[in-house]
Amino acid sequence: MLVELRGSGLEELKILTSARELLEKGEVLDVTWYREKLYVAGKPDKWQNCVAADTRGRLVNSTGSVLDGGVFDGSISMAGGRPLAAILGDGSVVTWGLGFSGGDSRSVRDKLKNVLQIQATVNAFAAILGDGSVVTWGLANAGGDSSEVRDQLKNVQQIQATSGAFAAIRGDGSVVAWGDADFGGDISAVRDQLNTVQQIQATRHAHESFTDSAAFAAILGDGSVVTWGGASSGGDSSEVRDQLKNVQQVQATSHAFAAILGEGSIVTWGDAGWGGDSSVVRGQLNNVQQIQATERAFAAILRDGSVVTWGEAFSGGDDSAVRGQLNNVQQIQGTSLAFAAILGNGSVVTWGNAGFGGDSSAVRDQLTSVQQIQSTYAAFAAILADGSVVTWGRAAMGGDSSAVRDKLRNVQQIQASAQAFAAILSDGSVVTWGHGLSGGDSSAVRDQLNCNYA
Repeated sequence: MLVELRGSGLEELKILTSARELLEKGEVLDVTWYREKLYVAGKPDKWQNCVAADTRGRLVNSTGSVLDGGVFDGSISMAGGRPLAAILGDGSVVTWGLGFSGGDSRSVRDKLKNVLQIQATVNAFAAILGDGSVVTWGLANAGGDSSEVRDQLKNVQQIQATSGAFAAIRGDGSVVAWGDADFGGDISAVRDQLNTVQQIQATRHAHESFTDSAAFAAILGDGSVVTWGGASSGGDSSEVRDQLKNVQQVQATSHAFAAILGEGSIVTWGDAGWGGDSSVVRGQLNNVQQIQATERAFAAILRDGSVVTWGEAFSGGDDSAVRGQLNNVQQIQGTSLAFAAILGNGSVVTWGNAGFGGDSSAVRDQLTSVQQIQSTYAAFAAILADGSVVTWGRAAMGGDSSAVRDKLRNVQQIQASAQAFAAILSDGSVVTWGHGLSGGDSSAVRDQLNCNYA
Protein backbone atom coordinates (compact mmCIF):
# COMPACT_ATOMS: atom_id res chain seq x y z
CA MET A 1 0.00 0.00 0.00
CA LEU A 2 1.33 3.44 -0.98
CA VAL A 3 -0.09 6.42 0.92
CA GLU A 4 0.50 10.08 0.08
CA LEU A 5 0.52 12.52 2.99
CA ARG A 6 0.79 16.27 3.02
CA GLY A 7 -0.07 19.03 5.44
CA SER A 8 0.52 22.63 6.41
CA GLY A 9 2.53 22.00 9.56
CA LEU A 10 3.87 19.58 12.12
CA GLU A 11 0.46 18.84 13.64
CA GLU A 12 -0.93 17.64 10.29
CA LEU A 13 2.03 15.37 9.60
CA LYS A 14 2.08 12.91 12.50
CA ILE A 15 3.64 10.10 10.55
CA LEU A 16 6.21 7.77 12.09
CA THR A 17 6.99 6.58 15.61
CA SER A 18 10.50 5.18 15.28
CA ALA A 19 11.57 4.90 11.66
CA ARG A 20 14.24 2.33 12.38
CA GLU A 21 11.98 0.19 14.55
CA LEU A 22 9.10 0.23 12.07
CA LEU A 23 11.38 -0.65 9.17
CA GLU A 24 12.90 -3.54 11.10
CA LYS A 25 9.42 -4.86 11.99
CA GLY A 26 8.24 -4.51 8.43
CA GLU A 27 5.42 -2.19 9.46
CA VAL A 28 6.82 0.57 7.28
CA LEU A 29 8.24 -0.63 3.99
CA ASP A 30 9.59 2.57 2.46
CA VAL A 31 9.39 6.34 2.69
CA THR A 32 10.38 9.13 0.36
CA TRP A 33 9.99 12.90 0.57
CA TYR A 34 8.99 14.73 -2.61
CA ARG A 35 7.62 18.25 -3.16
CA GLU A 36 6.29 18.78 0.39
CA LYS A 37 4.71 15.33 0.44
CA LEU A 38 5.84 12.28 2.35
CA TYR A 39 5.09 8.99 0.61
CA VAL A 40 4.87 6.06 3.01
CA ALA A 41 4.46 2.37 2.22
CA GLY A 42 3.22 0.50 5.27
CA LYS A 43 0.43 0.35 7.85
CA PRO A 44 -1.20 3.73 8.54
CA ASP A 45 -2.34 2.77 12.05
CA LYS A 46 1.31 2.90 13.19
CA TRP A 47 1.92 6.58 12.36
CA GLN A 48 2.52 8.83 15.34
CA ASN A 49 4.38 12.05 15.91
CA CYS A 50 8.12 11.41 15.87
CA VAL A 51 9.59 12.28 12.49
CA ALA A 52 7.69 14.75 10.32
CA ALA A 53 8.11 17.83 8.14
CA ASP A 54 7.37 21.44 8.87
CA THR A 55 5.99 24.06 6.48
CA ARG A 56 9.45 24.90 5.14
CA GLY A 57 10.11 21.35 4.02
CA ARG A 58 12.62 20.72 6.82
CA LEU A 59 12.66 17.44 8.71
CA VAL A 60 12.02 17.73 12.44
CA ASN A 61 11.72 15.30 15.34
CA SER A 62 9.01 15.16 18.00
CA THR A 63 10.68 17.88 20.07
CA GLY A 64 10.65 20.27 17.13
CA SER A 65 14.43 20.11 16.59
CA VAL A 66 15.44 20.56 12.95
CA LEU A 67 17.33 17.60 11.51
CA ASP A 68 20.24 18.23 9.17
CA GLY A 69 18.56 17.95 5.78
CA GLY A 70 17.34 14.44 6.47
CA VAL A 71 17.82 11.68 9.00
CA PHE A 72 21.43 10.71 8.37
CA ASP A 73 22.01 8.69 11.54
CA GLY A 74 21.06 5.43 9.84
CA SER A 75 17.40 5.41 10.84
CA ILE A 76 15.89 6.59 7.59
CA SER A 77 16.41 8.94 4.68
CA MET A 78 13.48 11.05 3.58
CA ALA A 79 15.07 13.87 1.63
CA GLY A 80 16.02 12.62 -1.78
CA GLY A 81 17.95 9.53 -0.75
CA ARG A 82 18.44 8.34 -4.30
CA PRO A 83 18.84 4.60 -4.92
CA LEU A 84 21.28 3.02 -7.36
CA ALA A 85 20.91 1.04 -10.58
CA ALA A 86 23.49 -1.13 -12.34
CA ILE A 87 23.44 -2.38 -15.93
CA LEU A 88 24.75 -5.94 -16.08
CA GLY A 89 26.77 -7.38 -18.92
CA ASP A 90 23.71 -9.10 -20.39
CA GLY A 91 21.81 -5.80 -20.60
CA SER A 92 19.56 -6.45 -17.61
CA VAL A 93 19.35 -4.11 -14.61
CA VAL A 94 19.78 -4.50 -10.85
CA THR A 95 18.46 -1.79 -8.52
CA TRP A 96 18.75 -1.29 -4.78
CA GLY A 97 18.03 1.38 -2.22
CA LEU A 98 14.78 3.20 -1.43
CA GLY A 99 12.05 1.12 -3.11
CA PHE A 100 9.48 3.38 -4.69
CA SER A 101 12.10 6.03 -5.50
CA GLY A 102 13.37 3.50 -8.05
CA GLY A 103 15.22 1.02 -5.85
CA ASP A 104 12.49 -1.54 -6.59
CA SER A 105 12.28 -2.22 -10.33
CA ARG A 106 10.25 -5.44 -10.16
CA SER A 107 7.27 -3.85 -11.94
CA VAL A 108 9.36 -3.32 -15.09
CA ARG A 109 11.90 -6.13 -14.71
CA ASP A 110 10.63 -8.01 -17.78
CA LYS A 111 11.06 -4.88 -19.90
CA LEU A 112 14.61 -4.11 -18.74
CA LYS A 113 16.49 -6.06 -21.39
CA ASN A 114 19.29 -4.88 -23.67
CA VAL A 115 19.59 -1.67 -21.62
CA LEU A 116 22.18 0.77 -22.99
CA GLN A 117 21.93 3.76 -20.64
CA ILE A 118 20.21 4.76 -17.40
CA GLN A 119 19.47 8.28 -16.17
CA ALA A 120 17.86 9.32 -12.87
CA THR A 121 15.89 12.09 -11.23
CA VAL A 122 15.93 12.12 -7.43
CA ASN A 123 13.04 9.66 -7.24
CA ALA A 124 12.85 7.84 -10.59
CA PHE A 125 14.88 6.11 -13.32
CA ALA A 126 14.70 6.05 -17.13
CA ALA A 127 16.46 3.39 -19.21
CA ILE A 128 17.20 3.51 -22.94
CA LEU A 129 16.89 0.09 -24.59
CA GLY A 130 18.75 -1.17 -27.63
CA ASP A 131 15.78 -0.51 -29.90
CA GLY A 132 15.65 3.16 -28.85
CA SER A 133 12.59 2.82 -26.62
CA VAL A 134 12.52 3.92 -22.97
CA VAL A 135 11.43 2.22 -19.73
CA THR A 136 10.74 4.28 -16.60
CA TRP A 137 10.06 3.43 -12.96
CA GLY A 138 10.00 5.10 -9.57
CA LEU A 139 7.82 7.91 -8.24
CA ALA A 140 5.29 8.72 -10.98
CA ASN A 141 5.25 12.51 -10.78
CA ALA A 142 9.05 12.69 -10.62
CA GLY A 143 9.43 11.03 -14.03
CA GLY A 144 8.68 7.42 -13.12
CA ASP A 145 5.52 7.44 -15.26
CA SER A 146 6.13 8.11 -18.97
CA SER A 147 2.83 6.68 -20.22
CA GLU A 148 1.66 10.01 -21.68
CA VAL A 149 4.67 10.19 -24.02
CA ARG A 150 5.28 6.47 -24.53
CA ASP A 151 4.43 6.60 -28.25
CA GLN A 152 6.93 9.44 -28.74
CA LEU A 153 9.81 7.65 -27.02
CA LYS A 154 11.27 6.02 -30.10
CA ASN A 155 14.80 6.16 -31.51
CA VAL A 156 15.98 7.82 -28.28
CA GLN A 157 19.71 8.53 -28.29
CA GLN A 158 20.28 10.29 -24.98
CA ILE A 159 18.40 11.22 -21.80
CA GLN A 160 19.09 14.03 -19.35
CA ALA A 161 17.36 14.69 -16.03
CA THR A 162 16.62 17.45 -13.57
CA SER A 163 15.70 16.35 -10.06
CA GLY A 164 12.04 15.99 -11.09
CA ALA A 165 11.80 15.47 -14.87
CA PHE A 166 13.43 13.79 -17.88
CA ALA A 167 14.26 15.06 -21.39
CA ALA A 168 15.11 12.64 -24.20
CA ILE A 169 16.91 13.49 -27.46
CA ARG A 170 15.68 11.44 -30.42
CA GLY A 171 17.61 10.49 -33.53
CA ASP A 172 16.10 13.35 -35.54
CA GLY A 173 17.27 15.93 -32.97
CA SER A 174 13.83 16.52 -31.46
CA VAL A 175 13.11 16.30 -27.73
CA VAL A 176 10.52 14.51 -25.60
CA ALA A 177 10.06 15.53 -21.95
CA TRP A 178 8.01 14.19 -19.04
CA GLY A 179 7.75 14.50 -15.28
CA ASP A 180 7.06 17.55 -13.13
CA ALA A 181 6.35 20.63 -15.29
CA ASP A 182 8.07 22.96 -12.80
CA PHE A 183 11.21 20.87 -13.22
CA GLY A 184 11.24 20.86 -17.04
CA GLY A 185 8.72 18.11 -17.78
CA ASP A 186 6.69 20.36 -20.12
CA ILE A 187 8.28 21.55 -23.41
CA SER A 188 5.12 22.86 -25.07
CA ALA A 189 6.36 26.48 -25.03
CA VAL A 190 9.60 25.65 -26.87
CA ARG A 191 8.80 22.44 -28.77
CA ASP A 192 9.03 24.12 -32.19
CA GLN A 193 12.51 25.45 -31.36
CA LEU A 194 13.90 22.07 -30.28
CA ASN A 195 15.34 20.89 -33.58
CA THR A 196 18.84 19.51 -34.27
CA VAL A 197 19.46 19.24 -30.52
CA GLN A 198 23.01 18.02 -29.86
CA GLN A 199 23.25 18.09 -26.10
CA ILE A 200 21.10 18.87 -23.04
CA GLN A 201 22.20 20.08 -19.61
CA ALA A 202 20.04 20.39 -16.49
CA THR A 203 19.95 22.26 -13.22
CA ARG A 204 19.32 19.87 -10.37
CA HIS A 205 19.31 19.66 -6.61
CA ALA A 206 20.34 16.48 -4.82
CA HIS A 207 17.53 17.00 -2.30
CA GLU A 208 14.31 17.69 -4.17
CA SER A 209 12.41 19.03 -1.16
CA PHE A 210 14.77 22.01 -0.88
CA THR A 211 13.87 23.55 -4.26
CA ASP A 212 10.68 24.29 -6.14
CA SER A 213 11.90 24.23 -9.75
CA ALA A 214 14.61 23.17 -12.17
CA ALA A 215 15.38 23.74 -15.84
CA PHE A 216 16.92 22.30 -19.00
CA ALA A 217 19.23 23.93 -21.56
CA ALA A 218 19.62 22.40 -25.03
CA ILE A 219 22.49 23.16 -27.41
CA LEU A 220 21.30 23.13 -31.04
CA GLY A 221 23.28 22.22 -34.13
CA ASP A 222 23.93 25.89 -34.94
CA GLY A 223 25.43 26.53 -31.49
CA SER A 224 22.44 28.40 -30.10
CA VAL A 225 20.65 27.43 -26.87
CA VAL A 226 17.00 26.79 -25.97
CA THR A 227 15.92 26.69 -22.31
CA TRP A 228 12.73 25.65 -20.50
CA GLY A 229 11.51 24.80 -17.01
CA GLY A 230 11.55 27.04 -13.94
CA ALA A 231 12.45 30.60 -14.94
CA SER A 232 14.19 31.26 -11.62
CA SER A 233 16.31 28.14 -12.14
CA GLY A 234 17.66 29.17 -15.55
CA GLY A 235 14.66 28.21 -17.68
CA ASP A 236 14.46 31.79 -18.97
CA SER A 237 17.57 32.77 -20.98
CA SER A 238 15.97 35.68 -22.86
CA GLU A 239 18.35 38.28 -21.38
CA VAL A 240 21.43 36.53 -22.81
CA ARG A 241 19.89 34.97 -25.93
CA ASP A 242 21.89 37.16 -28.31
CA GLN A 243 25.14 36.13 -26.59
CA LEU A 244 24.45 32.41 -26.79
CA LYS A 245 26.14 31.69 -30.10
CA ASN A 246 28.70 29.03 -30.97
CA VAL A 247 28.10 27.38 -27.59
CA GLN A 248 30.39 24.39 -26.99
CA GLN A 249 29.41 23.24 -23.51
CA VAL A 250 26.87 24.07 -20.80
CA GLN A 251 27.23 23.39 -17.07
CA ALA A 252 24.72 24.03 -14.27
CA THR A 253 24.31 24.68 -10.57
CA SER A 254 20.90 24.17 -8.95
CA HIS A 255 19.51 27.46 -10.26
CA ALA A 256 21.86 28.77 -12.97
CA PHE A 257 23.68 27.84 -16.17
CA ALA A 258 27.12 28.70 -17.57
CA ALA A 259 27.94 28.25 -21.27
CA ILE A 260 31.42 28.06 -22.81
CA LEU A 261 31.55 29.75 -26.22
CA GLY A 262 33.85 28.78 -29.07
CA GLU A 263 36.46 31.42 -28.26
CA GLY A 264 36.64 30.33 -24.61
CA SER A 265 34.52 33.05 -23.04
CA ILE A 266 31.57 32.42 -20.70
CA VAL A 267 27.89 33.41 -20.65
CA THR A 268 25.86 32.87 -17.46
CA TRP A 269 22.17 33.18 -16.60
CA GLY A 270 19.73 32.17 -13.89
CA ASP A 271 19.77 33.02 -10.19
CA ALA A 272 22.60 35.52 -9.56
CA GLY A 273 23.34 34.17 -6.10
CA TRP A 274 23.77 30.65 -7.45
CA GLY A 275 26.30 31.48 -10.19
CA GLY A 276 24.00 33.16 -12.70
CA ASP A 277 26.00 36.41 -12.43
CA SER A 278 29.68 36.15 -13.39
CA SER A 279 30.28 39.88 -13.89
CA VAL A 280 32.80 40.11 -11.02
CA VAL A 281 35.16 37.66 -12.76
CA ARG A 282 34.21 38.32 -16.39
CA GLY A 283 37.63 39.77 -17.20
CA GLN A 284 39.32 36.57 -16.00
CA LEU A 285 37.11 34.18 -17.94
CA ASN A 286 39.19 33.78 -21.08
CA ASN A 287 40.41 30.57 -22.71
CA VAL A 288 38.07 28.48 -20.55
CA GLN A 289 38.49 24.76 -21.22
CA GLN A 290 36.09 23.19 -18.76
CA ILE A 291 33.49 24.14 -16.14
CA GLN A 292 32.38 22.23 -13.06
CA ALA A 293 29.69 23.17 -10.53
CA THR A 294 28.47 22.66 -7.00
CA GLU A 295 24.84 23.47 -6.27
CA ARG A 296 25.59 27.17 -5.83
CA ALA A 297 28.93 27.95 -7.49
CA PHE A 298 30.98 27.40 -10.65
CA ALA A 299 34.68 26.65 -11.16
CA ALA A 300 36.30 27.13 -14.58
CA ILE A 301 39.61 25.58 -15.64
CA LEU A 302 41.55 27.86 -17.98
CA ARG A 303 43.96 26.79 -20.70
CA ASP A 304 46.97 27.54 -18.47
CA GLY A 305 45.67 25.20 -15.74
CA SER A 306 44.53 27.94 -13.38
CA VAL A 307 41.00 28.18 -11.95
CA VAL A 308 38.39 30.94 -11.73
CA THR A 309 35.41 30.59 -9.38
CA TRP A 310 32.17 32.51 -8.83
CA GLY A 311 28.83 32.08 -7.10
CA GLU A 312 28.19 31.60 -3.39
CA ALA A 313 31.51 31.79 -1.54
CA PHE A 314 30.46 29.29 1.12
CA SER A 315 29.72 26.72 -1.61
CA GLY A 316 33.03 26.90 -3.49
CA GLY A 317 32.61 30.25 -5.19
CA ASP A 318 35.62 31.66 -3.31
CA ASP A 319 38.92 29.85 -3.89
CA SER A 320 41.13 32.57 -2.39
CA ALA A 321 42.36 30.32 0.44
CA VAL A 322 43.83 27.80 -2.03
CA ARG A 323 44.37 29.93 -5.15
CA GLY A 324 48.14 29.65 -4.92
CA GLN A 325 47.86 25.85 -5.03
CA LEU A 326 45.56 25.70 -8.05
CA ASN A 327 48.17 25.27 -10.77
CA ASN A 328 48.18 22.73 -13.59
CA VAL A 329 44.64 21.65 -12.72
CA GLN A 330 43.51 18.67 -14.79
CA GLN A 331 40.03 17.93 -13.48
CA ILE A 332 37.51 19.30 -10.97
CA GLN A 333 34.67 17.50 -9.21
CA GLY A 334 32.06 18.95 -6.87
CA THR A 335 29.80 17.87 -4.03
CA SER A 336 26.80 20.10 -3.32
CA LEU A 337 28.91 22.71 -1.52
CA ALA A 338 32.62 21.99 -2.17
CA PHE A 339 35.13 21.40 -4.98
CA ALA A 340 38.08 19.01 -5.36
CA ALA A 341 40.70 19.58 -8.05
CA ILE A 342 43.19 17.00 -9.34
CA LEU A 343 46.55 18.56 -10.21
CA GLY A 344 49.01 17.39 -12.83
CA ASN A 345 51.14 15.66 -10.20
CA GLY A 346 48.17 13.59 -8.96
CA SER A 347 47.62 15.53 -5.75
CA VAL A 348 44.28 17.09 -4.76
CA VAL A 349 43.25 20.57 -3.64
CA THR A 350 39.85 21.13 -1.99
CA TRP A 351 37.84 24.21 -1.04
CA GLY A 352 34.31 25.20 -0.08
CA ASN A 353 32.20 23.95 2.82
CA ALA A 354 34.45 21.86 5.08
CA GLY A 355 31.66 19.52 6.16
CA PHE A 356 30.79 18.75 2.54
CA GLY A 357 34.29 17.70 1.46
CA GLY A 358 35.95 21.10 1.29
CA ASP A 359 38.47 20.06 3.96
CA SER A 360 40.65 17.11 2.95
CA SER A 361 43.42 17.72 5.48
CA ALA A 362 42.75 14.41 7.28
CA VAL A 363 43.59 12.42 4.12
CA ARG A 364 45.99 14.83 2.39
CA ASP A 365 48.99 12.49 2.67
CA GLN A 366 46.97 9.66 1.09
CA LEU A 367 45.88 11.71 -1.92
CA THR A 368 48.73 10.91 -4.28
CA SER A 369 48.58 9.61 -7.85
CA VAL A 370 44.84 10.33 -7.95
CA GLN A 371 43.27 9.25 -11.24
CA GLN A 372 39.60 10.06 -10.77
CA ILE A 373 37.25 11.64 -8.22
CA GLN A 374 33.53 11.01 -7.75
CA SER A 375 31.15 12.69 -5.32
CA THR A 376 27.90 12.29 -3.42
CA TYR A 377 25.95 15.19 -1.95
CA ALA A 378 28.54 15.74 0.80
CA ALA A 379 31.54 13.41 0.27
CA PHE A 380 34.30 12.63 -2.21
CA ALA A 381 35.89 9.33 -3.27
CA ALA A 382 39.21 9.27 -5.13
CA ILE A 383 40.62 6.33 -7.10
CA LEU A 384 44.41 6.11 -6.85
CA ALA A 385 46.77 4.69 -9.47
CA ASP A 386 47.10 1.42 -7.55
CA GLY A 387 43.31 0.90 -7.61
CA SER A 388 42.73 1.78 -3.97
CA VAL A 389 40.24 4.42 -2.80
CA VAL A 390 40.45 7.40 -0.44
CA THR A 391 37.28 9.05 0.88
CA TRP A 392 36.51 12.20 2.86
CA GLY A 393 33.56 14.44 3.70
CA ARG A 394 30.38 13.60 5.59
CA ALA A 395 30.74 10.05 6.91
CA ALA A 396 27.10 8.99 6.53
CA MET A 397 27.11 10.05 2.87
CA GLY A 398 30.13 8.01 1.82
CA GLY A 399 32.95 9.98 3.40
CA ASP A 400 33.80 7.03 5.66
CA SER A 401 34.75 3.87 3.76
CA SER A 402 36.53 2.15 6.66
CA ALA A 403 33.99 -0.69 6.79
CA VAL A 404 34.86 -1.74 3.21
CA ARG A 405 38.45 -0.50 2.98
CA ASP A 406 39.92 -4.00 2.63
CA LYS A 407 37.56 -4.73 -0.27
CA LEU A 408 38.45 -1.59 -2.22
CA ARG A 409 41.25 -3.04 -4.33
CA ASN A 410 41.69 -2.86 -8.11
CA VAL A 411 38.85 -0.35 -8.38
CA GLN A 412 38.14 0.56 -12.00
CA GLN A 413 35.23 2.95 -11.65
CA ILE A 414 33.06 4.62 -9.00
CA GLN A 415 29.48 5.79 -9.32
CA ALA A 416 27.48 7.76 -6.77
CA SER A 417 23.94 8.43 -5.64
CA ALA A 418 23.07 11.40 -3.43
CA GLN A 419 24.35 9.66 -0.31
CA ALA A 420 26.28 6.52 -1.30
CA PHE A 421 29.06 5.18 -3.53
CA ALA A 422 29.38 2.02 -5.61
CA ALA A 423 32.82 0.86 -6.80
CA ILE A 424 33.26 -1.58 -9.68
CA LEU A 425 36.34 -3.78 -9.25
CA SER A 426 38.46 -5.34 -11.98
CA ASP A 427 36.76 -8.72 -11.51
CA GLY A 428 33.33 -7.15 -12.14
CA SER A 429 32.18 -7.26 -8.52
CA VAL A 430 30.72 -4.24 -6.75
CA VAL A 431 31.48 -2.71 -3.34
CA THR A 432 29.08 -0.16 -1.84
CA TRP A 433 29.18 2.16 1.16
CA GLY A 434 27.36 5.19 2.50
CA HIS A 435 23.70 5.52 3.43
CA GLY A 436 21.96 2.15 3.11
CA LEU A 437 18.67 3.37 1.63
CA SER A 438 20.54 5.45 -0.94
CA GLY A 439 22.40 2.43 -2.29
CA GLY A 440 25.12 2.05 0.31
CA ASP A 441 23.79 -1.37 1.28
CA SER A 442 23.72 -3.75 -1.70
CA SER A 443 23.49 -6.96 0.33
CA ALA A 444 20.02 -7.78 -1.03
CA VAL A 445 21.34 -7.93 -4.61
CA ARG A 446 24.92 -9.04 -3.95
CA ASP A 447 24.49 -12.35 -5.78
CA GLN A 448 23.27 -10.54 -8.88
CA LEU A 449 26.17 -8.09 -8.87
CA ASN A 450 28.67 -10.50 -10.35
CA CYS A 451 28.76 -9.48 -14.00
CA ASN A 452 30.40 -6.77 -16.05
CA TYR A 453 28.70 -3.39 -16.10
CA ALA A 454 27.83 -1.01 -18.89
